[in-house]
Amino acid sequence: MSVAENLARIQKQIVISALKAGRNPASVRLIAVTKNVSAARAMESVAAGVADLGENRVQELCNKYPAVAGARWHMIGHLQSNKVKYIIGKVTLVHSLDRWSLALEINRRSQEAGLVTPVLVQVNVAGESTKFGLPVDEVTDFVTEAAGLPGVSIQGLMTIAPLVENPEEVRPVFRRLKQMAEGLKEIPGVKMEQLSMGMTNDFQVAVEEGSTMVRIGTAIFGSRH
Repeated sequence: MSVAENLARIQKQIVISALKAGRNPASVRLIAVTKNVSAARAMESVAAGVADLGENRVQELCNKYPAVAGARWHMIGHLQSNKVKYIIGKVTLVHSLDRWSLALEINRRSQEAGLVTPVLVQVNVAGESTKFGLPVDEVTDFVTEAAGLPGVSIQGLMTIAPLVENPEEVRPVFRRLKQMAEGLKEIPGVKMEQLSMGMTNDFQVAVEEGSTMVRIGTAIFGSRH
């Protein structure tokens, strides 16, 4: 199947899952993850109407940035502080803010550029030792502190659920992130409008639980390793 056909199939599944949960399907944004995908293939996604593209690596994002016209870039992978300077002004959203040193660097580089960078705070809901993200019990204090940084705009939360065969097993992970976002809405200077959760294996459950952004690569572009 072509990229356009895969996108249409996924968008149909998003609509079904949203309606099942009584949600407006338009409130869910599909982010095509272009990790290890050529700029030409990434352009196929933009041409098919999905212009939100997600990258895991800064170098890959910067290489594709001038080559894919009309794309809105999302930094979805682990972000090293020393790479922040390369993406300020290029990204629509950083999904992976997970530590204070990174918040300070995004703030500093954004202010130097006269910009405010929208971010999501990455939460390790399942407490997996192999995953990045803040522990659940540290999120409230972190968000409260980061909300005071003028170069950073907190838009919501992101999580990566454990990889399991049956997506129903990770439903509680998504539900927990949604509950956390509800509790953080009262913090001044914080928007909790975005929940980035759900990937190829579990996005339908994530949408049912309130995801506003699903990050999908394999189901669009095939295996890319």
